[in-house]
Formats: sequence, C-alpha cells, structure tokens
Amino acid sequence: MSAEPAAAGYSIRARLLLGAALVLLAFMAGAGVAVQRAHADSVRDAHYARLQSTVYLLLARAELDAAGALQMPGEFAEPRLSLPQSGLYAGVYNGLQREQWRSPSSLGLQPPLRQDGVETGQWRNELLAQGGRNYLAVSYAVRWAVGRQAVPLVLSVVEDSAAFDREIATFSRTLWAWLGGAGVLLLLAQLLLLRWGLAPLGRVSAEIGRIESGAQHRIEGSYPTEISGLTDGLNALILQERARQERQKEALSFLAHSLKTPLAVLRNALQQPAQLPAAVEQQVARMDEIVQHQLGRARAGGASRFAPPVQVAPVLARVRDALAKVYAEKSLAFTADCPAGLSWRIDEGDLFEILGNLMDNAAKWAKHRVAASAERTREGLVLRVDDDGPGFTDTESVLQMHVRMDERVPGHGVGLAIVSDLVASHHGRLTLSRGPLGGGRVEIVLPLA
Repeated sequence: MSAEPAAAGYSIRARLLLGAALVLLAFMAGAGVAVQRAHADSVRDAHYARLQSTVYLLLARAELDAAGALQMPGEFAEPRLSLPQSGLYAGVYNGLQREQWRSPSSLGLQPPLRQDGVETGQWRNELLAQGGRNYLAVSYAVRWAVGRQAVPLVLSVVEDSAAFDREIATFSRTLWAWLGGAGVLLLLAQLLLLRWGLAPLGRVSAEIGRIESGAQHRIEGSYPTEISGLTDGLNALILQERARQERQKEALSFLAHSLKTPLAVLRNALQQPAQLPAAVEQQVARMDEIVQHQLGRARAGGASRFAPPVQVAPVLARVRDALAKVYAEKSLAFTADCPAGLSWRIDEGDLFEILGNLMDNAAKWAKHRVAASAERTREGLVLRVDDDGPGFTDTESVLQMHVRMDERVPGHGVGLAIVSDLVASHHGRLTLSRGPLGGGRVEIVLPLA
C-alpha cells in the first residue's frame, strides 16, 4: 500500500528527465571511453613510428670493421641521443662480438634495451618497465654481411613514457570536461523540450480543474494529435454523464408530475367508497405504467463510444424465443435475420429494451407473422421489425405515452414511447411505415457513437 503513493508521486517530466539523464550518461561514458582509447592508440602508434625512425637513423650510422666489431659515431641528428638522461635512449647489440653499444643519453641509467628475442627483419613494439619507470620500446633485428659472415645486430630505442602519459592525461581532462559540459547543456535542453512538449498536458489538467469547479463545461482547447484523442474522449464522457444526469433529473421530475393526477383521483375516490376499488385498480395500473416508462428513460445508457461491443444476433434470438412462448396461443411465426458476427457498441440493456418493446408491440397486432432483422450499413446499425397486422394509422401520436391504436388490444401504450426515448438518447432515427408483410414496419437507425 505504501509503494503506490510513492510511485504515483513521480511526474512524467521527472521520469523522462531521469531516463534521458541515464541514457545520456551511458552514451557519454561509452563515447568518452571509446574516444579516449582511440586517441591513446593513435598517440602510441605515433610514438612508435618516431622511435622506428630513430632505429633507421642508427642503422644508417652504424659501421662494422673487418673483424665484425661495431663502430658508432659520437653524435647523431637526434640531439636527445647525446644528452644524458634526456628520456630517449638507444642501443645496438652485436651478437658476433657479444658487445652492447649504448647512446650517451643512457649515462647513469640502465634502460631496458633488448639483446635478443627479436626475429630478423621484424619489428617489436612494446611497453616495458624498469627501475620504477615505464618505457615505450622499439626493437629491430638485422644480419650485417661482413666478408663471408653475417653479423646479427639488434637495434633498440626506448623512450620514457612520461611525455606520452602527460599527453594522454591532458587529452583525457579536456575530453571529459567537454563531454561533461555538453551533457549538462543537453540535459538543460532536454528539460526545456520536456516543458514545451508536456505543456499541453498541463493545459488539459488546468481545464479539467476548471470543469470540476464549474468555470467551464467541456475541454475547449486545441491540442496536438497525440492528446486530441484523450480530450475528445473526456469530452464524450462528460457529455454522456451530463446527459445521463439530465435524463435522471427529467425522469424524476416527470414522475413526480405524472403521479399527481392518479393520486388526486385516488384522493377523490376516498369520498365515494363504492367507486374506490375500481378507481384504485385503474389508477394503480396507470401509476405502474408511469413508473415503468420513467425508469426506462432514466436507466437508458445512451450513445457511448466506450460501451463494449454487444453481439446483436444472440439478443435478437433471446427476445424472439421469449415472445414465442408469451404469444404461444396466437401461434405466431417469429423470424430473426441477423449476421452471426454483427456487433455494436451499445448498452446491452438498451438493446434488449428496444428489440423487446418493438417485437412485443408487433406481436400484439400481428395476425400470423412477426419478422425482425438487423444489419450494418453506412448509416449505422439498422433494426427493422415487421408484422402482418393493420399497420399504423397515426405515426405521430402512437409514439406518445398511453396512446394505443386500438383500446381493445391489451397493453399500456408505453412501449413505443420508451423505444422513441431510447433511440433519441442514442441520437438515432425511428421511422414508422407500412412493411412488406402488409402491416406495420418500425425501422431504427443507430449511428456510430
């Protein structure tokens, strides 16, 4: 129970900002590491290339006498080789004479100059450590022809990695400083974009607050496509709820007003005891009709895009089977024509009320046959009920409450009135006409919610 309020406290903006920060951090870290490694590899390769150039310099200045002894000059084009402890050191190992030449720069030091482990004609680039220092080392082995013999030489050049490390460290500080600054700017830009992008939701929330306070009646603003569906749905719910409340208030008002007359008749009948039983029976029946009609209006679901789809064929079949039992003594033939997969967004109770009243009214007037059908057209859901009775003579008054075509036919005169109210609540159309069976036809068209 305690976790839900905590989770609900996070705003969409905070979640998106946190998610963006985490993604940006991961991206920046990955990109920074990749760039740093690429730069380090590039700088290292450049250092190795310079060291290899120094090896070529040694190779060009090296000489061997007739006995195969190594002879090196005192000075080189690379001045650091002549400066003691300059950080650049060179050595040549003569495998024939077992002698090692070291550059003057190695005076007082023992840099890790190779004497073996290098294949002839092959370069060996490596990072070595000695005396608490790290060195970038390049070695190359050759065979020098002296007369009839080949003298193996191993030329090595090493450089203190301090300069390399400083260059890498300087680049790393600059790189992470720029990436950090770019990350902060991107987060600020993201925050501004989120405020701009989520502003319509804030306006929707403000409008809902004004609706709750009664300052306005619906969401009136113009919103982006992603939110317009939400605002349209909220407006539909608001209108539907207000229509439902209006129907209920109207039904209660009509109920109170309609019951005044039967109650007055009963009050007057108390003064005439002989007429009281008949008056009570008549007026109670009338009040029952009034209550049924007004309750039917009050509980009408009305058009709703959020109503679950209802399969029309099973409802039509249940009404048909029920009425076949009720009017078994008339031996009526009830037929129902409806596609098996036809469904419609409508309250199931409303659909039962419409079909039940229409088919019940048709059965009261039919001589032999009642036919009901349902189909979907471009206009919407079309319901038709036909009978082979006398048909309608006054299509306007028959839709009014307590009006019957023939007083000899049992009924309360409220069925078609209830259907008319239900169809109106669904913004539909009800038409009375003469049908193909020779009697009356009631056609109802319910548009999409």
